[in-house]
Amino acid sequence: MSNLEGVTKTIELETYGIHSKDVHYQLSPKELHNITLKKGQGIEVDSGALAINTGEFTGRSPKDRFIVKDDITKDEVWWSDINLAFDPVQFDKLYAKVVKYLSDKELFVRDAYACADDNYRLNIRHINELPWSNMFAYNMFLRPKEDELVDFSPEWTVINAPGFMADPEVDGTRAHNFAILNFTRKIALIGGTGYTGEIKKGIFSALNFILPVMKNTLPMHCSANVGEKGDTAIFFGLSGTGKTTLSADPDRKLIGDDEHGWTNENTVFNFEGGCYAKVINLSRENEQEIYDAIKPGALLENVIVKNGKVDFTDSSITQNTRVSYPIYHIDNLQPNSVGKNPKNIFFLTADAFGVLPPISKLTPGQAAFHFISGYTAKVAGTEAGVTEPIPSFSACFGAPFMPLHPTRYGEMLSKKMKDARVNVWLINTGWTGGPYGTGSRMKLKYTRAMITAALEGQLDQVDYKTHEIFNIAMPKTCPKVPTEVLDPRETWADQEAYDLKAKTLAKSFKDNFKKFEAYADSEITAGAPKA
Repeated sequence: MSNLEGVTKTIELETYGIHSKDVHYQLSPKELHNITLKKGQGIEVDSGALAINTGEFTGRSPKDRFIVKDDITKDEVWWSDINLAFDPVQFDKLYAKVVKYLSDKELFVRDAYACADDNYRLNIRHINELPWSNMFAYNMFLRPKEDELVDFSPEWTVINAPGFMADPEVDGTRAHNFAILNFTRKIALIGGTGYTGEIKKGIFSALNFILPVMKNTLPMHCSANVGEKGDTAIFFGLSGTGKTTLSADPDRKLIGDDEHGWTNENTVFNFEGGCYAKVINLSRENEQEIYDAIKPGALLENVIVKNGKVDFTDSSITQNTRVSYPIYHIDNLQPNSVGKNPKNIFFLTADAFGVLPPISKLTPGQAAFHFISGYTAKVAGTEAGVTEPIPSFSACFGAPFMPLHPTRYGEMLSKKMKDARVNVWLINTGWTGGPYGTGSRMKLKYTRAMITAALEGQLDQVDYKTHEIFNIAMPKTCPKVPTEVLDPRETWADQEAYDLKAKTLAKSFKDNFKKFEAYADSEITAGAPKA
């Protein structure tokens, strides 16, 4: 053991083939914070948070994510350019090399769990090469009580070795970095990358297989909150659509901001024990809850620090600057991170073409179609080479983390919608009055008013009209929202140009869906646009 002050607990790792005698177990965030500082691996900023640099990788590496193809996965996983197969024998050889590498290291071990509903709890042991990686695990996973650690039995193990570099020609990887799930051995093996999101998303991907295949429970890449009457709302959306912002409602309690399960008992539970938020251009004025959560215990990644202060506008390392913090850093929380009685689902999209309605109500078939499509749009400047809006589709609003075919999740969602009589709404937080560059971004106060109206049942009795191209129902009126905003065609000066742009986007939807058609039932395919 190390002689660092305050470090008293250890654990044996021989079972895993790791022979290190320098192992620290279940250290507090403060201890991990201080060890990181002593090792020169991070700095403390003026808020008391710890800032680190994840090195070569500042985001996930989807092309280096693999699933071991074995008896459990071979007939269930949707093998594709998202779910890449890895040979079991090759995995065993690579695993042996990784644990040999770790046997010479000082290690940090944490027992934690995923899934706030005890009926679905997944116990996880994290074995980390770096102290701040272990601090991330503390922040993002659920934390057992002291008495629960006495007989803690991990079902899954995360082995995280950022300093281990694979040899692709020998080890069967694509590059020196890798993130591999093995469902037979129940191991997430991560190497060659310090990006902490691989730890979180590795377990999320595992749950996206375990819950539907073994527990008949729908996993969701979404945020969720609960109203005063106990009604749960679910918010799906890709980056930049407002998922975190719109679920942070002072009148509703937050269940979680990213990953949830929907059970047969009609409850929604958080997978996680923390939040992992983007902080590029963060300000207290726009995102007070996130800003105020950056305090001792929070872990900032790849931010620029000047004289002890974080410059949130500086993206010189990456646009993907992040902070992780335990969920108790947020005040307005749902007790136990479980909600009941889901009543409304919101699909959030930032349509940069300016043609989708700001709010529309979906049938079960349309909901499954739009869920499987997972649409938003990239605007100029977000990526190199993007000079005008382009459609972006990510199945189930989280394709990189979905081991099964997207229609499996879509059919589960459709059934749960019907059984629970849930309303599903498509919300366009993007452009109105024209596309990006011509129109304007939908006002946040209007979007909030529309969501509030839906949550309070104020849109149940109003008249609707059907969009001629997308075939979705648009309310003719909504409290606190100008009527002319509700029909996107009416906001365009040139309505013929609107029709042309809408038909172009509708064609993009249909072209994208072709790869799913053979797996989708007739109700889902009928949910597509007309054009």
